[in-house]
Amino acid sequence: MSDWAFIQKREKNSRHFLFIISFLGWVTLIVSLIGMDIPQEPIILCLLTVFLFISEYFPMPVWKGFTTITFPLVYVLYLLYGLPYALLTFALSVLIINIIERRPWRIVFFNPAQLVLSFFLAHILFSLVRPIIEPALGNAIIYGITEYILLLVMYLVINNTIVDIVLWIRPQPYPFKLWKQKTFTECLSAIISIVYGLLLYLLGSQNRGEVDAFSYFFFFSPLVGFALLCSMIMKLKKEKRRLKALFTITNELNQMLPTKEWSSKLKESFNDFMNVDASILWMKENGNWQIEIKGGRVNTDGKLTAEMINGLEDMKKPVMINNRKKRKSIAETLFESDIKSLVYSPLVIENETVGMFIVGRSRTKSFEDDDVQSIATLSNQLAVIIKTKMLFNEKEKRKILEERNRIARDIHDGLAQNLAGAVMKLETAGKKFSKNPDETIKLVNDSIWRLRGSLKEVRESIYALRPYPTQKIGVTTAISKKIETIKQEHHVNIGFEIRGKEVELSPMVEKVLYDTLQESLQNIIKHANATKVDVLASYQTEHVLLKIKDDGKGFSLFKAMLNAQSKPHFGILQMNDGAEKIQATLQIDSKEGEGTEVSIIVPKMGFEGGEIIDQTNLSG
Repeated sequence: MSDWAFIQKREKNSRHFLFIISFLGWVTLIVSLIGMDIPQEPIILCLLTVFLFISEYFPMPVWKGFTTITFPLVYVLYLLYGLPYALLTFALSVLIINIIERRPWRIVFFNPAQLVLSFFLAHILFSLVRPIIEPALGNAIIYGITEYILLLVMYLVINNTIVDIVLWIRPQPYPFKLWKQKTFTECLSAIISIVYGLLLYLLGSQNRGEVDAFSYFFFFSPLVGFALLCSMIMKLKKEKRRLKALFTITNELNQMLPTKEWSSKLKESFNDFMNVDASILWMKENGNWQIEIKGGRVNTDGKLTAEMINGLEDMKKPVMINNRKKRKSIAETLFESDIKSLVYSPLVIENETVGMFIVGRSRTKSFEDDDVQSIATLSNQLAVIIKTKMLFNEKEKRKILEERNRIARDIHDGLAQNLAGAVMKLETAGKKFSKNPDETIKLVNDSIWRLRGSLKEVRESIYALRPYPTQKIGVTTAISKKIETIKQEHHVNIGFEIRGKEVELSPMVEKVLYDTLQESLQNIIKHANATKVDVLASYQTEHVLLKIKDDGKGFSLFKAMLNAQSKPHFGILQMNDGAEKIQATLQIDSKEGEGTEVSIIVPKMGFEGGEIIDQTNLSG
C-alpha cells in the first residue's frame, strides 16, 4: 500500500470514529432529556451555566498546555438538577464555544458529544459500584468526597481514552512526547478539581444557613475569575511572543541584507512566529517566479502554471481559504490534500505583486483574522526586502557602469593619447631616418618611453580589476605595501605611522581610505615635486583619521576645483565622492609653495555601507 493510500485510509477511519462518537453522544443526550422536570431553582441553574460557559471559553494555562476546570461545576449541576441538566448545559456550552471559534463542523459536533458520553459512562460505572461503597463508607461527607473523586477519575480516563484513539487513528503523527504532555496537563487539571471538590464538601458540611444563588456565586467566582485572569494573561503573553518573534525576524532579515542567508534564516524563525503545517514563498525575479522557501506538507513536484502565475500577479490583498474542498484556490496542486486551510499573502511593491507567501494548516477554519494580519505584516517586510535587493542590484549595476566609464576615461585621457603620440613620433622618425638619424633616434627613444608608460598603465588597470588589496590583506597592510612600492619606483621619502589600536572596518570604508591614499600619492608624484611625505593612520575614540602630508610646491585649491569641473576625471572629485559614500569628512589644505595636507575623517557613527557595522566596532 502506498503512503498516499495509507494516509487516505487513516483519514477515513478517523472520520468514521468521530461520527460514531458524535452519534452516540448526541443520542445519549437526547434520551436523557426525555421526561426531564422543570428546574426548581432556575436562577442558580442559569448562574452555574454561565460560569460553566466562561470556564470552557477561557481555559487555564497549566504547564505546557491549557485545560478547563469545569468538572466541579458539572458535578454541582449533577447533584442539584440531575444527570439530564448536567449533560444539557455541558453540551450546549461546548457546542456554542466551538461554533464561536469557527471550528470544523465534525469537531463542533464531536467535542460536546464525547464530553457528554464520557460523563454519562462515568455515571453508569459509578452506579455499578455505588451499592458496594455506600454501605461501607457510611459518613455522608466521606461518601460525597469519594463519589466526587471516582466520578472525576472515571470521566477523565474515558474522555482521554476517546481523545487518544482519535489522535492515534488520524494521519498526523501522535508521538509519545505529545501524549505525555497531554496526560500531565490533565493530571494537573484533576488535582485542581479535587482540591475544589474537597472545599465544596468541607464548606458545605458547616451549618451556614440556606444555600442560595449568592452562595454559589461566591464559591465558584474565584475559580471562574482565576481561569479568566490566567487565560487573559496567557493570551497577552502569546501575543507578546508573537510580536517579539516578528521583531526578531525583521531585525535579523534587515541585518543580513543583502546576503543570501536571509531566506534560510526566515525558515528557521517562522515556526516561532506562527505554527503552520506548510509554507511556500514564491518570489518574482527578472520576470520569473522562483521558490525561495518551501517547508512542511508541500508537493515536491508542484510547479506554477501560466494560469497560476496570472492569478498570483492579480492578487493584491491577503486571501484566506477556510476549507479547500468548499473553495478552490489558485495554487491547489502545490500542497498535499491534508492541508485544509490556506492563507495567500501577496508581496506588493508599488501596486505590483513581486512575490507570494502561502501558508497552510491541516484543520479547516484554523486561521483567524489576527493570523492573517500577522502574516500580512511579515509579507510587507518581505516586500521591503525584495525592494532592497532590487536597489542593491541596481546600485551594483550602476557601480559597474561607473567603473567601465572610469576605465574608458582613463584609457582615453592617458593610454590612448600616449599611444597616439608614440605612433605619430614613430611615423615622423620613419620619414626623417635618412635625412636626420640623430633626430630619428631621439624620436624613437621618446616613443619607447611613452610606450613603457602606457604598458605600466595597462598593468595598473589590470591590477585594479582584480580583488581590492584591502579585501585580501587589510587596509593598513595594503597602505604599507603601496607606500613601499612607490618608494622603490619613484625614490620618494615616505613615512608611515599608525596610532591607536587597530580595529576591523567595513570593506567600503577600507576601500575609500585606500583610494584616498592612492590618489593623494599619485598627485604628489605627478605634480608636487615633494621630497618628503608623511602618512598617518589614527584609530581614535570617535573616529578614524587618515592624513597624507607633503612638502611639495602646493597648489591653489580654488583653481584645482575649477579644473575639476572641466575635467571630471580629476582626483579631487573622486576622493570627495568616496568620502560622501561613507559620510566621512575630506579636508584638503594647500597653498602654493607650502605643500599639501589631505585628511579624511570617518566618524564613529558614520554610515559605511558595508557588511561590518563600524559604529559598533570602533572604540578606543
